Amino acid sequence: SLKLSGFCPPRKSRHDWIGPPDKHSNLRPVHFYIPEDESPSERKLRELRQETQEWNQQFWANQNVTFLKEKEEFIHSRLKAKGLGLRAESGQKATLNAEEMADFYKEFLSKNFQKHMDYNRDWYKRNFAITFFMGKVALERIWNKLRPKQKKNSS
Repeated sequence: SLKLSGFCPPRKSRHDWIGPPDKHSNLRPVHFYIPEDESPSERKLRELRQETQEWNQQFWANQNVTFLKEKEEFIHSRLKAKGLGLRAESGQKATLNAEEMADFYKEFLSKNFQKHMDYNRDWYKRNFAITFFMGKVALERIWNKLRPKQKKNSS
């Protein structure tokens, strides 16, 4: 499991905060504000958003690590096939041209096609659920504003 950055918003903040991009996933983590009077629907919405963020973070961190590892292996094997090392005679890192790299990108995408399809399906499901709860929370807030205030019992 890859750890998110140690970014932390000010303690007195009453808003969600977006942190700097994570070095593994390139996603910006959100630190969710938790109000003291959070309703059950608001809590469910926040938890759905947090779970989705963690799921997204894990997917892209793993995907990016795999991509970089396979890209390095591809470059190394192509250079070796040409009888070249990882460094050119000038000492610079040896590279492949755009056409050669296009072979890698095409292969990587086709090899990961099903994984990306599954990710997209799950992403849409999660976002539909989040959108549904956002609507529910918005309606509850409107209802609570319109509803006559009940007198608090001093017991």
